[in-house]
Amino acid sequence: MIPSPDARVRGDKSGVLMRTVQSLVPLILATTAWVVRSFAFTGGLAMVVGLSGAPVAQAATHTVALVSLADDARYQSRRLERRYPGHPAGRLVQAAQLGASDAEVGLRAAGHSIKVIAVTAGSAADLGKVFQQLKSDRVAYWVLDLPEAQLAQAVQVAGTSALLFNASAAADALRGSQCAAMLFHSYPSQAMLGDALAQYLAARSWRNALVLQGPEAADQLQGQAWQRAAKRYGIKTVDTKAFKLSGDPRERDLANTRLLTNDRSHDVVAVMDADGEFARTLPYATQQPRPVVGANGLVALAWHAQWERNGGPQVNRRFARQAQRPMVGQDWAAWVAVKSIAALVSDHSKAALPDQARLLRSGQVFVDGAKGPRLSYRSWDGQLRQPLFLSHVDGVLGTAPLDGVLHPVEVMDTLGVDEKESTCKAKP
Repeated sequence: MIPSPDARVRGDKSGVLMRTVQSLVPLILATTAWVVRSFAFTGGLAMVVGLSGAPVAQAATHTVALVSLADDARYQSRRLERRYPGHPAGRLVQAAQLGASDAEVGLRAAGHSIKVIAVTAGSAADLGKVFQQLKSDRVAYWVLDLPEAQLAQAVQVAGTSALLFNASAAADALRGSQCAAMLFHSYPSQAMLGDALAQYLAARSWRNALVLQGPEAADQLQGQAWQRAAKRYGIKTVDTKAFKLSGDPRERDLANTRLLTNDRSHDVVAVMDADGEFARTLPYATQQPRPVVGANGLVALAWHAQWERNGGPQVNRRFARQAQRPMVGQDWAAWVAVKSIAALVSDHSKAALPDQARLLRSGQVFVDGAKGPRLSYRSWDGQLRQPLFLSHVDGVLGTAPLDGVLHPVEVMDTLGVDEKESTCKAKP
């Protein structure tokens, strides 16, 4: 078929247009390359000019030392394997590093950064040298994962040259008679843990408690905190019975859970066992069908791996990915201590350390602890205000302070020693 004249004309025009475009392609490519090279040159020139005219400030790096003991009895392999409620599950360095990582964006915006270093003393006898070296190196922030006695030593050596954060010791004396102006506590006190449990029992109208009391000094301190909290919230101790784990056949009955709990006049069994070995045998083993609280069963914790609100799942996932284990209360306390330091230096890095301590105690520095409300430190004893989790092994029943518990100023101060009760006299 012969195409019409109009079709031939259109075809000729299309061919001419195509040949014209093809001839222009090399020119277009060459022009594009020249533009790219020119843009790169002028961009580089602009960068050079910018650097020479306004140099970029380097971030101010603040070193945080996480101080621990290599032979700390709390980290014996047997204890770590058992993972009793309220006990540490591993060293705290990953938690401290996670705190620095989580605060990185805010710190960078303020022109700061935090570097966490792990400092481990071989034994308690070596701690003095470690503290002196930190002081000589002008490390201004110490997160302490130490027993009570060694914390007091850190306070004495540091003086006003460092801010100290207690991340693992619950002893009430550290917030009372042994308190210090430069010492803060991100881990809850024994009194706070006792108050959380007593609030829950009062809310459930479980007002009669049988107390099983252990023989060790740490058990006695738990018992004292419990008696204080029980009196505060109207929980009656119907009886106190001593227990003891022993290989002596003559003392076998002191560990017999059925004999110890055969009285019918109680609503709940409260066990004071800092070690945790006896307490783990109690739930579902009592003579009467009664709930167990205290060192096992229902426990008050600073953190739980099953907390499902306020960003808790994200914190737990990040920590588990980094540490290869669940986060527990001591981990959370180290994490939030580093975040507290980040919040402080972001806005007040130029203040002297005693002034920074005063700012922390004034309630002007807040930190997000993934528990809901903003957290701040108490002026009278340096304790971090915080909700506590009422928990069992598999989950969180609720948080304390409980709904309906009132306080004239701050409801979180219903947990632990309030200002009028405090024996702490230290001021920064």
